Amino acid sequence: MSVASAPGRAWLSEQDCDLDTFRALVDRTTRLADHPHATSVRDGVLLYDAERLCSAGDRGALRAELVRALADGPGIVVVRGAFADAAVVDRLTAVFEALIADQRASGAATGDHFAKPGANDRVWNALEKAALYDPEAFADYYANDVLALVSGAWLGPGYQVTSQVNVVNPGGAGQRAHRDYHLGLLSDAVAAAYPAHVHRLSPVLTLQGAVAHCDMPVESGPTLYLPYSQLFEPGYLAWRLPEFQAYFEEHHVQLPLAKGDAVFFNPALFHAAGGNRTAGVRRTANLLQISSVFGRAMETVDREAVANAVFPVLLRRAAEGVGEAWLEHVIAASAEGYPFPTNLDSDPPVDGLAPPSPADLVRRAVREGWEPERLRAALRAGTERRES
Repeated sequence: MSVASAPGRAWLSEQDCDLDTFRALVDRTTRLADHPHATSVRDGVLLYDAERLCSAGDRGALRAELVRALADGPGIVVVRGAFADAAVVDRLTAVFEALIADQRASGAATGDHFAKPGANDRVWNALEKAALYDPEAFADYYANDVLALVSGAWLGPGYQVTSQVNVVNPGGAGQRAHRDYHLGLLSDAVAAAYPAHVHRLSPVLTLQGAVAHCDMPVESGPTLYLPYSQLFEPGYLAWRLPEFQAYFEEHHVQLPLAKGDAVFFNPALFHAAGGNRTAGVRRTANLLQISSVFGRAMETVDREAVANAVFPVLLRRAAEGVGEAWLEHVIAASAEGYPFPTNLDSDPPVDGLAPPSPADLVRRAVREGWEPERLRAALRAGTERRES
């Protein structure tokens, strides 16, 4: 991934945060000709059509294009109509609303990383909560082809999905510009303690995404972005500085979204949720943080519980003849796809260099038509084998 860095520089500091260098990086034009699968460019952002994306003949070339767009290009892609069936989105929205109502009834308070508490309705670990609340709605949603395509292109196989719902209510204030997890959630002092190569590594360990669960006109505050800002290597130390905040405020872009559109962006991209200036739009987005199997996800998810909740749906849909890709996408979003860390004394590799992952076990259970209790026992035994 191309970044602005001095040769041989091993450590970064606030003194490296030069606004003129930053300006030169982000002041560029996105050329549609460089991204043949895209349908248009708006304010430097690449727009893709979901149907055209998913019907591309050369998947290798498409994945390479998406990587270029997220790494060295504008750092952001918008997929129009990523969820073509609005009913699939609406069903999960109803789940989110029920979870929010439960939170309010219990008196639970939810905070926000980059906005004042109370401005938004948040559901943390919405992935697990949605799967346990309505596994059918969960499965239909996470079987999405676009989500699997972009996640696999950026992160490779075995990626880990986490989800946080953000509802910005009318009058809700926006966020200030920031970068995201990992280094984006650390103080400047702690981030500066990591060497420069870790600053370059952090963005390729996660993919940020958002699915619009309602129509989002600009006045409702869809996310603000600064294309190409992911290229600035000391950006994790720069985003809090007043001059960089001011530059973002003056030069950011903001695109309206329709229900079912999806946005994916490099976590090092400078971005911020906008303020909701409408009187009646509860701007609802499912924020997706998708992690490489080689990194640590931000949220703890009980993927054993999620896999058990969703398994009866997988069995039923498999019996009805649903396609293999549908099953694979749901398994990828629910079960742990990586066999490590494990206890190699009690969980040794048998047929290769690694033991089977929980996702491998779920695939076998679907293929062989196991009873849910058999899978539940097998997943529990696998968890116990991995304990030290």
